[in-house]
Amino acid sequence: MKNTMVDPLEYYIEQSPMSDPREHAHLFGPLPKDTRKLCETVQGLMVHVFWLQRYGLKLAKERQEEVQLRYTSRRLAKIQEMNPTSLTIARPLQDRILGNCRDFSLLLCSILRYQGIPARARCGFATYFRPNHYEDHWIVEYWHEGRQDWVAVDPQLDDLQCDVLGIDFDPCDLPKGKFIPAGMAWQMCHRGQANPDSFGIFDMHGLWFIRGNLLRDMASLNKIELLPWDVWGIMKVEDDALSDGDLALLHRVSELTCRGNQGFAEVRAIYEAEPRIRAPRVITSYTDNGPIEIELEI
Repeated sequence: MKNTMVDPLEYYIEQSPMSDPREHAHLFGPLPKDTRKLCETVQGLMVHVFWLQRYGLKLAKERQEEVQLRYTSRRLAKIQEMNPTSLTIARPLQDRILGNCRDFSLLLCSILRYQGIPARARCGFATYFRPNHYEDHWIVEYWHEGRQDWVAVDPQLDDLQCDVLGIDFDPCDLPKGKFIPAGMAWQMCHRGQANPDSFGIFDMHGLWFIRGNLLRDMASLNKIELLPWDVWGIMKVEDDALSDGDLALLHRVSELTCRGNQGFAEVRAIYEAEPRIRAPRVITSYTDNGPIEIELEI
């Protein structure tokens, strides 16, 4: 078992297997230190796969494979292959790599960690994409030394998206309630405070979907930031096949993921001790071509 007795700020300042830029770390050197400018930098390198029509883009079908890039080092390699200029220079839209909310979040997380700022990607649901709906989403939390607190940032929301969505708040300092961590969503539904069918994306919704995001968020808090369609462990169990022990574990995980630094030691300990929630070396990834088994580099 890995050592879990680590200060959370020390833990989240170190790169994860997914966020580590590896041989491309030097590309981060010239980047600004301001979080808002870093979000603009990330937006200048990447375009969200679901927003292509809004940007007026039509890309070759094979480019869809770019959303399968799990590791920041490989994403940076592809970015440089497409356009080998400094990351400080925004690419033309057609030269930006395809990604989703997880990818925007992980790249910002990687840069912040490189700059010595504790940061972590969070998986849950956003309230600002559709009315009366909790949309499957990832954001970043970074440690604000002056406020002595985690600040939530949505690096995906550029000017166009803010205009289309009518965003009236600061994406670089999300107000409470705009993003709902998966653990909170789980609790809201089990307390009868929200309808599980309001949580999801496209035709996928319900408690099973919330459970998947709960485990993805737990893995991300343990610095295993997987793709939104990666599946393992208790995610694979049907709702009506969950045992009382499974439900008790999920309830506990939901509580711990909402406790901030106070729950960190137990977040680490229960993740390392419990194979039902810990991402194994081999996971199932549900791609457009069907489910495939993937061996993780962790």
